[in-house]
Amino acid sequence: MFKVKALLFDVFGTVVDWRTGIARDVKIIADKHNISINPYDFADAWRAEYQPAMEEIRQGRRGFTILDKLHLENLKKIAPRFNLDNLSNEEYNFLVTAWHRLPGWPDSSEGLNKLKKKFILATQSNGNIALMVNMAKYSSLNWDVILGAEVVGHYKPEPEAYQKACSALNLKTTECLMVAAHDDDLKAASLQGMKTAYVHRPFEYGREKLFDIAEVDDYKGDRYWDIVSADFHDLANQLGC
Repeated sequence: MFKVKALLFDVFGTVVDWRTGIARDVKIIADKHNISINPYDFADAWRAEYQPAMEEIRQGRRGFTILDKLHLENLKKIAPRFNLDNLSNEEYNFLVTAWHRLPGWPDSSEGLNKLKKKFILATQSNGNIALMVNMAKYSSLNWDVILGAEVVGHYKPEPEAYQKACSALNLKTTECLMVAAHDDDLKAASLQGMKTAYVHRPFEYGREKLFDIAEVDDYKGDRYWDIVSADFHDLANQLGC
């Protein structure tokens, strides 16, 4: 087994359940205004604007902008589709900061504490610092350090995002393990020399879009994953924690 000193985590979907958290808070606003809405459709639509907004920055068509601001812009973009375009600034802010209040998966807090006994734990997220810190407080996520876009000045999967995050820990990429539930993130990290651990999050996009972890293991060799784990407890066991 390879030797690593730090685990760097994707957060949205890997550590926290963004879809449930966003659906919960938009329902509060919709109910307040007696607006009929499918809160999960709203969460999916908002999340669908995430990558296109960051791509403008990756391609150099826009200067670096933190995720909170991108979330607000994207919210106002989709709001008319859900009859949410007449909200107050305070209500828009409540929805933007819903991303700060996302619930962890059932194993996240305890699993991170197990892993922390042996490794440095860092976020490697596209989320900005305030978002990550508030989320950590809300969901008891015991990070050693907050890394990611605002620290390194790049959005994943840009190579610099991974290189500079590892460098910030004074570690080589080969000394760091990227933990994520998403193939593109793990592939990009692998190409920079990082070790990779896939964590199965079957409910990220809802129960109707499930796939079995046995299917994942079948493709392990093609998908740049050094470890395949069912959750953070399983990951901790495989890493000897």
